[in-house]
Amino acid sequence: MLRLTDVGLAYGHVQALRGVSLHVEAGEVVTLIGANGAGKSSTLKAISGMHGITAGAIEFGGARIDGVPPHLIVGQGISHCPEGRRIFYDLSVRENLLMGGYILDAAEIPERLNVVLDLFPRLRERIDQAGGTLSGGEQQMLAIARALMCKPRLLMLDEPSLGLAPIMVEKVFETVIALKDTGLTVLLVEQNASAALAISDRAYVLETGRVTLAGDSATLSRDERVVTAYLGGLP
Repeated sequence: MLRLTDVGLAYGHVQALRGVSLHVEAGEVVTLIGANGAGKSSTLKAISGMHGITAGAIEFGGARIDGVPPHLIVGQGISHCPEGRRIFYDLSVRENLLMGGYILDAAEIPERLNVVLDLFPRLRERIDQAGGTLSGGEQQMLAIARALMCKPRLLMLDEPSLGLAPIMVEKVFETVIALKDTGLTVLLVEQNASAALAISDRAYVLETGRVTLAGDSATLSRDERVVTAYLGGLP
């Protein structure tokens, strides 16, 4: 479904990605792990068109999308749920969700809204409440729900458990599993490497803008280098 080939990305004179190559197959959950500044979020920004690449190619469904404007990439079926939630605090839950479904025809919106709210019953209970008054966990659910409104084929989640209480972290990962069960493809960036590896099919390890390890998640979770660097112990 998605392929990056030798992708480079820079912020001014700072090289954030250096020859990154990876692929995501339809129906998979693939996770990117690595330290802060490794290039994980930059990879998602490159895919969604939020930041132009300096080298390489990005293909989605066999077609090049590098250089395509972000709003057209959304229309092709990629949705990006950014780090930090980025909801509209002064808008209601309903209005936030409608913003996420802006590419839909008016006739499609009620049905899609119901589908998303069925996934997140707590949001249905707070449908007319301002986004900024929700708890941190509820705001994260709203951010994911908003990203789902446009009927994506690929959902990219950037640090969905960041800053959440343990019980809400568990709910976030349960949500990712539920989304995979619907057939949705997920590309996940997550500091909680242990939880991310537990729910994903494959993973890539990024260090200083390069992919240094790749493989199925079960194998990587036992790799001494991964365990020592990201899982807090020895295998």
